[in-house]
Amino acid sequence: MKNNRRASNRVMEIKKSAIHEMTKLSKEIEDVAFLSWAKPTSDTPNHIKDAAIAAVKNGLVGGYSETPGLLELREEIVKKLKRDNDIDSNPSQILITVGAIEGLSAAVMALIDPGDEVIFPSPTYSTHVRQVLLASGRPVFVPTIEEEGFILDIEAIKKAITPRTRAIMYCSPSNPSGTVFSEKQLCQLADVALENNLMVITDEAYEYFTYDEHRHFSIGSIPEMKGNVVSCYTFTKTYAMTGWRIGYLQASEKLVPQITKAHIAFAICAPVVSQYAALAALRGPQDCVAEFRDKYLSARNLMCQRLDRFDSVFSYQKPGGSYLMFPKILLDEGKDSIAFCQRLLREAKVSTTPGIAFGPTGESHLRLSFCVPEEMINKAFDRMDGYFKSRNF
Repeated sequence: MKNNRRASNRVMEIKKSAIHEMTKLSKEIEDVAFLSWAKPTSDTPNHIKDAAIAAVKNGLVGGYSETPGLLELREEIVKKLKRDNDIDSNPSQILITVGAIEGLSAAVMALIDPGDEVIFPSPTYSTHVRQVLLASGRPVFVPTIEEEGFILDIEAIKKAITPRTRAIMYCSPSNPSGTVFSEKQLCQLADVALENNLMVITDEAYEYFTYDEHRHFSIGSIPEMKGNVVSCYTFTKTYAMTGWRIGYLQASEKLVPQITKAHIAFAICAPVVSQYAALAALRGPQDCVAEFRDKYLSARNLMCQRLDRFDSVFSYQKPGGSYLMFPKILLDEGKDSIAFCQRLLREAKVSTTPGIAFGPTGESHLRLSFCVPEEMINKAFDRMDGYFKSRNF
């Protein structure tokens, strides 16, 4: 019998992205107040754009770079990792990728065989889960402790390990909760990984955006973990370079060539013009990073103030980092986060992201982004205020 299937079971079994579905719906409505987009609204700093223009004019970007990326860029990244992450490395341990996402995808492909299990502290970033599914791996969700700020449940992670467990994958500061996993907890996680010979794959996209007493810690800085970690980073968040699609990863000299095999299949090399832009980002003034951080901190505080007025509708944990937060919906109708967010969009013209997009423990939550202008935050919450009052909440 002829097989009429056009797509693989592997892809067909992946559910549509609730994030992108909400974006699609939002485009059908005029004058939407967006709290759903986790991308900087600031423009890329001028010195970075100027460097890219110069590289184009000087004829430097018409061909491929070497597959691992420009040597001078990898050398600058080595300096950055030592200075900011306390990670000792060399250029052969660095791979320049198409954003952190492609690096994470290549790492998963290099590490995961069909049927292997990957532990995710949940809620977690939905794209990471899809990466494991595309590698025919099995995601295992271990709930974080929400009442304590979505911190890791180390004992639960230990209990979730089976003979098929291959890796632990996390994002810190977290997307969606904004949690910054502490050095103490990550050292405990490292002990678990070493005791069970597990790999750890990290997404450290929001590393520079931490607030209050919270500090970013890279698990790759633990000497004993050198062979057990793939640390992934991006220029996207740090320098407002979302569209440039440029990131990098660091791993052991033995592992990087294996990850590079997947990288070649996915991309051959990262965009060369973006590599020159990234080089300028690292070598140029860093004032912009501090300015972005201060802006996000102010916006976070404003969003918390506005949420405090909705204490009968939402409860929330104040995020220690990133520019995202993950309030819980206290209303009965919030048990279906997709339906709740769709109503909020259609009736209040406010775009948010359903919590179910971030794993099963994300249900009854929604993700809010505060990387938008403060007037957008006030506009959205003013509309929500009218919406909830009209429904006597």
